[in-house]
Formats: sequence, C-alpha cells, structure tokens
Amino acid sequence: MMVSLEDSHSGSNHFPLTRNFYSPSSTRIHRNTGRSMRTIRSNFYQEDQSCCSFAERSPFVSENLTDSVVDMRLGELALRTSTSSGKSTAASAEEFLQLSQAFSDFSACSSDISGELQRLACLPSPENAPRSESEPEPCEGFLQRENFSTEIIESISPEDLQPTVKICVDGLHSPSIAVKQSAAAKLRLLAKNRADNRALIGESGAVPALIPLLRCSDPWTQEHAVTALLNLSLHESNKAIITNAGAIKSLVYVLKTGTETSKQNAACALLSLALMEENKSSIGACGAIPPLVSLLISGSMRGKKDALTTLYKLCSIRPNKERAVSAGAVKPLVALVADQATGLAEKAMVVLSSLAGIEEGKEAVVEEGGLAALVEVIEDGSVKGKEFAVLTLLQLCTESVRNRGLLVREGGIPPLVALSQSGTVRAKHKAETLLGYLREPRQEASSSSP
Repeated sequence: MMVSLEDSHSGSNHFPLTRNFYSPSSTRIHRNTGRSMRTIRSNFYQEDQSCCSFAERSPFVSENLTDSVVDMRLGELALRTSTSSGKSTAASAEEFLQLSQAFSDFSACSSDISGELQRLACLPSPENAPRSESEPEPCEGFLQRENFSTEIIESISPEDLQPTVKICVDGLHSPSIAVKQSAAAKLRLLAKNRADNRALIGESGAVPALIPLLRCSDPWTQEHAVTALLNLSLHESNKAIITNAGAIKSLVYVLKTGTETSKQNAACALLSLALMEENKSSIGACGAIPPLVSLLISGSMRGKKDALTTLYKLCSIRPNKERAVSAGAVKPLVALVADQATGLAEKAMVVLSSLAGIEEGKEAVVEEGGLAALVEVIEDGSVKGKEFAVLTLLQLCTESVRNRGLLVREGGIPPLVALSQSGTVRAKHKAETLLGYLREPRQEASSSSP
C-alpha cells in the first residue's frame, strides 16, 4: 500500500483507547551477447571509413509506474542540486542535473513499500509467538489486538492521538518483545500517512526508543521499527531528531542484516536522511555504500530501485563516489544498463554517469564493458535513455583518446550519426559534439603522416 506525503485527514471521530488496531506485519541479469551487427558495422567503418545513418528503432517502453505521490516527491527531493565535486568539460553538473530530472519519474522511496503489508498478512499471527504470561500489556487490550486498519488509525481524534502515542512509546520500553513489536507496528501506521502524526510522534520521545529495535534479533520487530523511522523521517524536523539520536549506524546494520523489506526501507530511510547535505558524508563513512551495492546486485526489483535512488543521492560527493567504485558498483550498474527489460536502465545510467565523474569510475566503466552497453542503448533504448547514454559517453571520451578509440572499435559511430540526425534536440547536440571528438584522433593521425 503506497502513501502520500500530503496530509490525509479523515474524520475526527473519537477513538477509544480500548479499541485496538493492528495490522499484521502485514537474476541474475542476462545481457545481450550478440553484437554481430556492431562488429560488422565497426569493421565496415574501419575499411570504408564512411558513416552511414541508421533509422532509430522503436524506443523501449519503460515499465508502467505505480509509484505514489511520496515516491515522486522523494525522487524530486533527491534531485535537489548538490555541490558538485568537479566540473566536466563535456557537460556541467548543472546541465546533467537538468537532464536527470527524468530520474524522479522512476523514484522508488516511500513508506510501507513493496506491498509489504499484504505480504506480512500471510505470515503467522504474532499471537502464536511465545509470549510471557506474567507480563500484562499496557492499556489492556490496546497492544494485544491483532487486526486494525490504516483507516481506523486515521479516524483517531486529535485529543486521543497524544495518549495513544504515549501508550505506544511506553510499549517500546517493555521487556516483552511481543509488546515492543506491537508498539512499533502501531507507531509505524500512525506515522504512515499524516504529517501531523509524524510531528507529534517525533516530539514524543519515540525515536530514541525505536532505534535500539533496529538491532533486535526478532526480524518482524526490526522491520516495524525501521519502517516507523522511515515514515517519521518524511517530516522535515524529524530528520535531525533521527540523526542526532544516532540512527545512521543502526540503519546501516539493518541494511546489512535485515529482511528484504527491512533492507529496502533502511535504504529509503537513509535516502531521506541524506536530503540533509551534512548527512551524506556520515552515511558513507558509516559503511552504507557496500550493502547498498549488495542490494543492487541481489535485491528484488524494488530493492534495486531503492539502492539506485539512494546511491545516486549519496554519490553527489566525491568520497562516496570512490566508495561506490571500490565496492564494485560499476559492474551491476553496467549490467542494468545492458538489460533494458528490467526498466532500470535509465536510472542505472544516471548513477553510472555520476561515478564516471572521477577517474577511477571512468576506468571501471570501460573495464566492465560500459562502452558497449551504452552504444546498445543509443541503438535500441528509449528517447530519454539515448540522451543519458550519449551524455555518459561524452563524459567518458572527452579527455581520453584511448576511450574514443575503444568507442570507435565498438561500432559507436553509426548509431551516433543516426542519433545526431533523428534524436531529440539535446541528444543531437551531444551526439554531434561526441562525433567531433571521435574524429580528432583520425585528424591527428592524418596530420602526423609524412
């Protein structure tokens, strides 16, 4: 169930505290190996030294997007212009950020993502879990109820909300895991849709009580706690509260050890905290990059999206670019670029281009077959994908004669010529600029001949 950042105010019906509400917690990528046509064209070009124009094929139609308003909003926030660590002679950071606005079209950060409530509804009810008979629940019946809905929670009147939150916060300090799990689950849903709830919970002392649960050995308690913190982090003032309470290291711990959903929501929570510029360095220094790369490699489709979005935001600073390259991010990014069937190619190209902003990143992209994958996108990719691909190639080749030669041998000139003739205005301009660079080595060789 997806959520909106907008305040979803329901009726102000009174909700007695004894009425309870609880929701059960609730590929490899195969690259196209055949490049025979490119090889033929490359050989033909080398022999004939002529460029022929190829008509564009039908662009790849990306996945149907079902992201909620909060998906879109966080994607937009993730794209706020960050301080650039360096300038590219091919295209300024500002120009790239303008182009990468399409990244927000595929944003994947929200609370209660991945249909987790529906999935968790199929799990055994916590009432079947071992529970201490001697430990009574606070406010008899409230934390014991196993069925309640978001709609019921949203019907809580403002005068009932504060005592309800207090009961939940008190439950987080209980010695009983079952009570902690129930309290975290209720706070999670209380913070899910309503901004006023998030503000009140943030001020109630819930955050310091939730953070220790991120290291709880019970996976469902951990999952409720990380999702509650994600939901709370959507409120601007709560970001500092969560950060100052020391949540970053524990969120990284969840990113390494949690369930699939916990890892996804930990990534989203880190993305939300990374919207505070000063947190980017801390998140990287606390070791978030390697587990994000692992999520990118072995996560579900939703997990890959969350990892891509978070990596993009974190890698706006140079130290995190270096960490990402060292953690092996380039190889899975190239694989996602090459496998357009996943619908993640464009998003992966944006992150790949960011990493290509440092020398280590350029070398890794070329070493992992990035030139070939990007040429394929120019041939067969979506309209926006072709723009991303030619911009990334321009970044790789502007100051590298070697990379230009490799691109020519990869058969890149014919599709670039086609793009310069039939692409968008932006793509045409970039393709023409890149073609100009590709001709320079030939001119230099020609001028050096006797």
